[in-house]
Amino acid sequence: MSAVKTMIKHLNNTEEYLCALLLTAFVTLLFLQILLRQFFQYSIPWGDEVATYMFVWFAYLGASVAAKMSAHNRVSFQFSCFPPIVRKVSETFADLLWIIFNIFFVYLSYDFVFNKMNLFWKSQTTGIPMKYFYIILPIAFSLMTLRILWNNYERWFKGIEALDPEQKEINKMKEMNNNKQNKEYKNSIV
Repeated sequence: MSAVKTMIKHLNNTEEYLCALLLTAFVTLLFLQILLRQFFQYSIPWGDEVATYMFVWFAYLGASVAAKMSAHNRVSFQFSCFPPIVRKVSETFADLLWIIFNIFFVYLSYDFVFNKMNLFWKSQTTGIPMKYFYIILPIAFSLMTLRILWNNYERWFKGIEALDPEQKEINKMKEMNNNKQNKEYKNSIV
């Protein structure tokens, strides 16, 4: 693989890397807190608060990863009853509504973080300004919007359908079941 493709692949997976890092960090921090409390009757004063903020960042970046994989929780069963083109248009319309919501939320959260938030609001134990914790809101919703737009671009112009990992596994199991049934049928004939 060329250096450019490798770089693009890693940039494309940035949210996943950050999620892995955040998950590792906050689980390790909470585990350390438990050990310190149990065995030394001590706790890191800022530990729980920082772990909470890391978890929030993890959740919002995870939502962006889910949008990338088209694995967000949403009702899509009704679309499976439609003909392929109607399904495609309906899903795109639903994604358009989602994008409009995301853009509106980016505007609101950006306005809150940079215009309405008091400059003196600081974290209780670390003293870090709260806007650094809340900045994840416009970032995550912007990333989700980009991921949704990219999935729709690939669906309409490249013919690539983004399937969530669960749907891929279901399709694989159906295919294995069909192959097994075909094999059993052939063996019963012989």
